[in-house]
Amino acid sequence: MKLSAHPALLELLAASYALGTLRGGARRRFEAMAREHAVVRAAALTWQGRLASMTELAHPVAPDPAVWTRIRNLIEAEQKEHAMARQRAAARALPVHDASASGGWLRSLALWRGAAAAGAVATVLAVVVGVNLRDQLANAPAVQYVAVLADDQSTASMLVTFDPNKRQLVLQRVGGYTEGSDKSLQLWALPPEGAPRSLGVLDHAPALRLPAQESDVRAVPTLAISLEPRGGVPSDRGPTGPVLFKGALIEKTL
Repeated sequence: MKLSAHPALLELLAASYALGTLRGGARRRFEAMAREHAVVRAAALTWQGRLASMTELAHPVAPDPAVWTRIRNLIEAEQKEHAMARQRAAARALPVHDASASGGWLRSLALWRGAAAAGAVATVLAVVVGVNLRDQLANAPAVQYVAVLADDQSTASMLVTFDPNKRQLVLQRVGGYTEGSDKSLQLWALPPEGAPRSLGVLDHAPALRLPAQESDVRAVPTLAISLEPRGGVPSDRGPTGPVLFKGALIEKTL
């Protein structure tokens, strides 16, 4: 099938590929098509860029103490391995004649000085790598729930992620829809049973955050956005305007 002839399907596949929810044979087929067709490749790159911008909204998150233990163990093991390799190399390079011979002790001294300098460089590199890894872990967003909300034509219009550590829903507009100045978009949770529950009213910003509890999010398979009067409507009334976008909330650990 030629994906360029089905733009709505291409958008959904590209979004799933960037999110990592497209797996197995489907992911390999999409990658093969992206290599062969510029349109597919451009869609994948566009979605990867959109998701990459989500890191700008994330606050630093302290990693589990066990992460630091593993990092220290890896650095120490690498340092010991390098030290042993240097010792073996130094032993092989030692002169076999009397060290008191002319120049012998000078060569030996230069060898050990070189080994010491190499050890210092390796230690500095290990520390730099450890610091960089620490910063990457600290700045990584803890996203466990993702939803791509699309309209009836399967055109993606809103990316929703949930950060359980911050207890926040993060919404980012990825489509071109703009509500009027007298209207507001309102986010709804659609539980398996019972009436829709309002999760908040969206402003006109391209990205925003809404407070939410993980217990509430975990029990919600689907999210929807309706067009309401400016300021939204009470939660107990449910959506009063048309439902513009809808999508499944997928649990995913990044």
